[in-house]
Amino acid sequence: MKAAKLKPLFLTMALAGVTASLPAWAEIKEVTLLHTNDIESVYDPVEAFWNEDIDMIGGIPYLATLIKETRATEGTSFLMDAGDIYTGALSKKTKGKLPFELYNSMGYDVITLGNHEFEYGWKSLVETMPRANFPVLNANIFHEASDTMMAQPYTILERDGVRVGVVGVMGIDAFYNTMWKGNRKGLTIKDPIETAQYWADKIREDVDMIVVLTHQNKTAPMQTDKEADPEVQRGFEEDYEMAGKLKGVDVIFGGHSDNGLVEPVVHPETGTVVGLTFGQGMHLGYTKFKVDTEKHNVEFLGGKLIPVESSKLKRDEKTYQMIQKVRTDNPQLAEELATIDHAASRRYYRESNIGNLVADLMREAANSDIAMMSSGSIRVDLNQGSVTRENVMNLFPFTDKLTVVELTGENIKELLEYSYTLPYGLAQFSGIKATYDSTKAEQDRLISLSINGKPVKDAQKYTVATYSYAASGGDGYTVFNKGETLSKGESVTQVLIKGFEKNKAIKVPALGRQVDVSRN
Repeated sequence: MKAAKLKPLFLTMALAGVTASLPAWAEIKEVTLLHTNDIESVYDPVEAFWNEDIDMIGGIPYLATLIKETRATEGTSFLMDAGDIYTGALSKKTKGKLPFELYNSMGYDVITLGNHEFEYGWKSLVETMPRANFPVLNANIFHEASDTMMAQPYTILERDGVRVGVVGVMGIDAFYNTMWKGNRKGLTIKDPIETAQYWADKIREDVDMIVVLTHQNKTAPMQTDKEADPEVQRGFEEDYEMAGKLKGVDVIFGGHSDNGLVEPVVHPETGTVVGLTFGQGMHLGYTKFKVDTEKHNVEFLGGKLIPVESSKLKRDEKTYQMIQKVRTDNPQLAEELATIDHAASRRYYRESNIGNLVADLMREAANSDIAMMSSGSIRVDLNQGSVTRENVMNLFPFTDKLTVVELTGENIKELLEYSYTLPYGLAQFSGIKATYDSTKAEQDRLISLSINGKPVKDAQKYTVATYSYAASGGDGYTVFNKGETLSKGESVTQVLIKGFEKNKAIKVPALGRQVDVSRN
């Protein structure tokens, strides 16, 4: 009798699409997967100047609130991150402890490693990972000498009778080209697609659905308003290729490129769902699935990006106080170093005023003919007014040393031609005046170049100040290997701190050092 009475109610609920409220013994479940990537220690909201409908966006205490509010309205949910939880002054001061503690507080179920987690060296990372009360994954980075994995390759999450297998991998380019070799010394990497397939096959019979967390695709563009600028959206080719090749994988959540998909993409051949946010904690990725736990069938119901509208969200006090404690423990971070007369903002594929400012301070410190900084190394914008020590440490949060290399004029032309292919954005310079045509063939885009007001001479030698990673050929700037390294000084971060302190009232440099004639 009871079964006869329940059957019509069961059918009515299923047809109404409310399977999340079915009894625990039901085999059809609605599962919500929430995801983030490339938060990169962006702890405070920023002005959403590119969006008329949003005042302030992002900030970990507000993302934490959005996560809690969203999960409270869902039945079965899991929270995942695709890497790059490190970087910035507060992460550096705690050697990565703060990011892991924040992720603990926000209730993450699993993350995969990003390249920024290696900023303090892999040994430091291995020591810090146990602070996580969630699995920290990577399946394809190995110790070179022993061929053993440096991290856990997969995990199986279980909640409300649903078992989700999660595998984590990093891309080849992300490992070799965006990670300083000293921080990965002794490690090697294996093919991410082959590795992900191996572990997916291993766990398939034990789970109801499989997710692969990736940290791959092209290097992220460092530009705050990238969401609104299609020119700098780097795509997700490696994730899409992987989605077409992997068998039996339901979802890929990606990172590294900071690309965003307003709605997830479903690969037409495999049905694998791909999702990415734009990074920096500005959005929460939301995807929903119907899972048949008996037949192991997964149906994608839809997905979206939820903006972290911080002016409309209540601040999460627990994560806020964790952040403030590190600031309180390091009071020098709040010290005002200088003021700037107007906002300095990043442009990834074009000359930027903040790029000019950074390059000027480097050239001044090195007393060099020119200075160069990659756009991708400039990590934040600066607001008009006060510039604190923390602001500058976030501006360039890496350990690179200011390095002076002697190059010929011909070498410098080669350097510019490489920059104009936009591999890591447009390199930012001090001491030059150049015109170029971005519509011409690669290696034939430079039109004119002067150094310190004089036409460049091919055979003449010039001194170039840059960051040590580029000076060693990193980020593809192999032309520096043709020159002679004259000096390697203190950290670029410290150089910038001293430069702001020395100059006090700073006028943000005007644009016009690198002019693309095709845009005029």
